[in-house]
Parts: sequence; structure tokens; C-alpha cells
Amino acid sequence: MLEVIGPGFGRTGTMSLKAALEILGLGPCHHMDEVFKNPHQVPYWQALAAGEPVVWDDVFSGYRAQVDWPGAHPWRDLAAAYPKAKVVLTVRPEEAWWKSFSSTIAALATAPERDRLPPHIKAMGDVVFEFIMKQTFGCPLSDHDGALRAYRQRIDDVRSAIAPDRLLVFDVREGWAPLCRFLDKPVPGVPFPRTNSQEEFWQLVRGGP
Repeated sequence: MLEVIGPGFGRTGTMSLKAALEILGLGPCHHMDEVFKNPHQVPYWQALAAGEPVVWDDVFSGYRAQVDWPGAHPWRDLAAAYPKAKVVLTVRPEEAWWKSFSSTIAALATAPERDRLPPHIKAMGDVVFEFIMKQTFGCPLSDHDGALRAYRQRIDDVRSAIAPDRLLVFDVREGWAPLCRFLDKPVPGVPFPRTNSQEEFWQLVRGGP
């Protein structure tokens, strides 16, 4: 049963938020990292990309929170399926987001090494390509202006659809205070996690540490 839903685009601090939610006792938290580690997840997302129905309780069995793609794509359905879940929309300055996205997720889509990736990671690459380029951006992943339009549209759509008392628009640079206040959790006695740099992204994709 999801208690937190994260509709923010990848590369907006979603891995840091995942770690933070788990420190707060709201884990495990679903993230693309979880799909990479659990290949049995891939068919759910392939079905969704093909327009087929899925059972959300099966997709998120064992998870208490969700952030990042692929789960960020069906955020409207998740918000309806789990009406008591709070929504944390991760954001960052849009040009900083574009710089990070274009050198990681977008670059992976055309990387020469893509064909040498583990089969389930390559399969999820196809799913994310469908979700992002075709169903969300409506433009090539290299299109700076088109990607930023989609980024702004996601923020506007979430703000419009989710009641203010259910929504936190969150920049991970803000740290624990706004997140803990929103989730009614005490501030932990550890630093807010900062993780998934561009270097860590490529290590994850390639199966490194």
C-alpha cells in the first residue's frame, strides 16, 4: 500500500528522496533502481507501456512509497488508486534538470553500449523511451525546448490535480525540514542523503557499485 507517491521526473533528486523516505520509515521505496535490481518487475511496465491494465497492488507489492520513473509516469492513476497517499513532487531549476537528464537518461537511449546492457535493463530502456519520448515529451530526447515544456507541464498538471494539503513541491536541497513537516515525521539525526550523481547513474546502469 503506497503512502507516498512521487510524480517528479527522473534527475530531480529522486534517488535522494528514496533514501530519505526509507530513513523516515517509509520504505522500501520504489524507484528505477528497484526495477534494475528486480527483473521480475519489467513485465508490469512493459504491459503498461503497451496500454494494458496492471494491478497496482501487485506492481507495488512490498513497497510503501514510489518515486522516479517508471512509477512517476502513471501518477494520476496512482493518486486515484491510493487516495490516502501523500504526493511529493521533486523539482529543481529547469536548466540544471536538463543538463543532468541530457547527460544520463537521454544519453543512455543512444549510447553505443546500450546493446551490451543486461536484457532486463535494455527492456526497461525501451519502456522508458516509450513513456518519456512518446507519451510525455512528444519530441526527441535531445530536444531541449520540448523537454523543458514537458517538465513545466508536469509541474503544472500535478499542482492542478492534487489538493494543496496532499501535495509537497520539494527541492531536495531544502533538506529534512519541509519533508518531515509534510509527512509528520521527526527530523532524523543524520544528514539528508545526497546521492545518484551522474557518475553513480552510469555505475548503476552498467552494473557497477
